[in-house]
Amino acid sequence: MSATERPPLILFYNAFFGEYPDVSHFADRAVCRFTTDRARLREADAVIFHLPAFNEFADAPKYPGQLWVGWSMESRAHTPIRHNPRLMRHFDVQMNFEPAADVRCTYFPKWDEWRAAMARPLPAKVQPRTTALFQSAPKDTSRRNAFAAELMRHLPVDSYGRFLNSSAIPQPDRGAATKMDLLGGYRFCLALENTFEEDYVTEKFFQPLLAGCVPVYRGAPNVEAYAPGDHCYIDAGAFESPRSLAAYLQDLAHDEIAYARYFDWRSQPLRPAFVTQMDLASEEVFLRLARYIASRLHAHPRPQDTGAPQRPFGWLGYARARLQHLRRRLAG
Repeated sequence: MSATERPPLILFYNAFFGEYPDVSHFADRAVCRFTTDRARLREADAVIFHLPAFNEFADAPKYPGQLWVGWSMESRAHTPIRHNPRLMRHFDVQMNFEPAADVRCTYFPKWDEWRAAMARPLPAKVQPRTTALFQSAPKDTSRRNAFAAELMRHLPVDSYGRFLNSSAIPQPDRGAATKMDLLGGYRFCLALENTFEEDYVTEKFFQPLLAGCVPVYRGAPNVEAYAPGDHCYIDAGAFESPRSLAAYLQDLAHDEIAYARYFDWRSQPLRPAFVTQMDLASEEVFLRLARYIASRLHAHPRPQDTGAPQRPFGWLGYARARLQHLRRRLAG
């Protein structure tokens, strides 16, 4: 089979926060081949780099005709390389949550998860406190920590994460399933993004909707574009202070008619834009990437003789990577 006929080989150069994505479930579709073996770097038609970990690939060589994929689900605020056009120009394919990405990967749930959640009746609000918070990560460009701390001075909140922890996860802890079960018993969930950024709408917004809980959202200024229907969340940014938000939530918790209106959207058609995004999210993102890579290589095949590589990030990138490797060895 010639280089133009065989499925492209795609290399994961570095892991996604310590783990490589599982792509085994569509390996039999013959669209592409995936590997994590860096010894096959020269052979790889495309190379995926997890951008938040720049020091892990700053010394990477690039072979002629090879497509480099810059992949990140993090906000730009927490992916410094994305602010550097001189570095980003070396990535031929952008793979992120932004609408302009070549291959878009969002936090939308998949259709089977969504339909199953919507088929279940709304859970009873059995928790003594009205509001839950699940937050552990220290990232805080949005100053969400101070916001939450001030809000909790005026509103009793069950906090299950490491941040301002006040409640213990029931055992056995089944991970996401346990979290969803817990959320369903609350009227509200604080959904606080670590960054204010257009289109950076994470699972913090979608999980409460799936669980039958009202998200109290503070994050992306265009979050309304990601809502499945009208009046399905509370915009924390619309209140003049955490104290005024707390007062609203306390009043709403005692007004069953007003609270029920936050679930009217469940009996109405979903917004067309939401359906489009759900359709996209329900197709495996790395399968979409494989098809995109295959089409690019079909239009512009790699040369048979790949030749000598270049180091796009130059001596500075190489030095940074070597220093990082040395630090790991000394720490180990």
